[in-house]
Amino acid sequence: MITPYWAEALELAIDSGGLGGHPSPGAQGIVNSGLIPSLVWKLQREEEEIQGLLLDTLAACLMEDATEALSTRVVPFLKQKLLSTDDDIRSKAARTLMVVSIPLEGKNQVWQHDVIPILVHLLKDKVEEVQANAAGALMYAAVTTQGKYAALDIEAIHPLLNLLCSSLTKARLNATKALTMLAEAPEGRKFLQSQVPIFRTLEEDRSEAVRRAAQIAIKVIEWKP
Repeated sequence: MITPYWAEALELAIDSGGLGGHPSPGAQGIVNSGLIPSLVWKLQREEEEIQGLLLDTLAACLMEDATEALSTRVVPFLKQKLLSTDDDIRSKAARTLMVVSIPLEGKNQVWQHDVIPILVHLLKDKVEEVQANAAGALMYAAVTTQGKYAALDIEAIHPLLNLLCSSLTKARLNATKALTMLAEAPEGRKFLQSQVPIFRTLEEDRSEAVRRAAQIAIKVIEWKP
């Protein structure tokens, strides 16, 4: 049950600054008060409407510091939420996993708990927002060697290539960056060499961030040892 204190804390944590790249004062307060384990615990026991709010709050808090969350079972719990029948929960769980995967320990846990196959599956989700967030989480998870090969082993390249044509800018951006990570592995680079024309097209994308990401991807793909 969400108490008045928690309701106020959640609202503070997801205020206008909470998910825009900078943690909000509410998020900092939750982290500093050592309340992250309670937040993770509640994620498993509240109804779906409240779970969405909790996921928003976790994402904001983890931008501040993911250390305490990673010492709980946050990654396995988020893995469960990726399988939700609720579109919003899947999307927010993938977004929260993206934040969890920024620190090295988060990347390692995503691989260790076998989350990468689910993320690859979500690249083909019926909801574009879910696809975009899954690509973002995969982008971070594939930074490590284990993450790269886990993604390559389950053929993540094809669904990521499909997202390069997404109507969502962040889906194209995240997919481009994820493919760049996979191109750092010799096997991924070899496969993607025939796909360079697609990245050339993205050099004309309306988004400057996508254009820059495409240029970096091409350099990585065409690099010769």
